[in-house]
This record gives sequence, structure tokens and C-alpha cells, in this order.
Amino acid sequence: DERQRKKVDGKNSLENYAYSLKNTLSDPKVADKLEEEDKTSLGAKIEEAITWLEANQNAEVEEYEAKQKELEGVAMPIMTKIYQGGAGEAGMPDMSGMGGDGGAPPSGGGAGGPHIEEVD
Repeated sequence: DERQRKKVDGKNSLENYAYSLKNTLSDPKVADKLEEEDKTSLGAKIEEAITWLEANQNAEVEEYEAKQKELEGVAMPIMTKIYQGGAGEAGMPDMSGMGGDGGAPPSGGGAGGPHIEEVD
């Protein structure tokens, strides 16, 4: 029973990962940030994994894990590029927002000072 559960978990994990990547790849916000070569190679690898899953419904847990690692090996560098690029763009507004917030605490700190004196 435990062995069968692990097998099902491995299959589900690979299947969820593959379809999650497929959905991410088809998201226009993500697709616009990808180079055509990355889209093509990742899309092909996702389809390969899905096709393999359909043909190997009774594979062993080790096979599912190996196939997922293989897919991750292609996906991770590409997804890292996307998120690093997105973080850089999003970081700019966040930095300016932090600067504005940075001015508020000193005035709040000044107001907090008298409170401390009143407590003493």
C-alpha cells in the first residue's frame, strides 16, 4: 500500500509540475519575457514529459522522480531568468516606496520620544 501511494504521489507530482509549467508558459505576462528559444525548448520538454506520463501510467516512483528532475533541469534556469528580470523591474518602484516610508519613521520617532518621557 505504501509503495503504491508513493508511486501515485510521484506521478501526481510530475503531472502537476508539467501542467503548471505549461500554464505558466501560456501566460502572456510570462511569455512576453521569454526568449523564443527558451519558449520552444521548455515547451518541447513539457510536451515530452506529458507524453511520457500518458505512455507510462504504471512507472515506478524512481522513474517519475527522474523525469521530473529532467524537466526541472530545463525549466529552472529559464524560470529563474524570468523572475530575476521581473524582480529587477518591480524592485525599482519598491525602492522608491521604501524611501518615502523611510522619511515617515523619523517623524513618528520624534512623536514617540515625548511618549517615552511621559511614561517616565
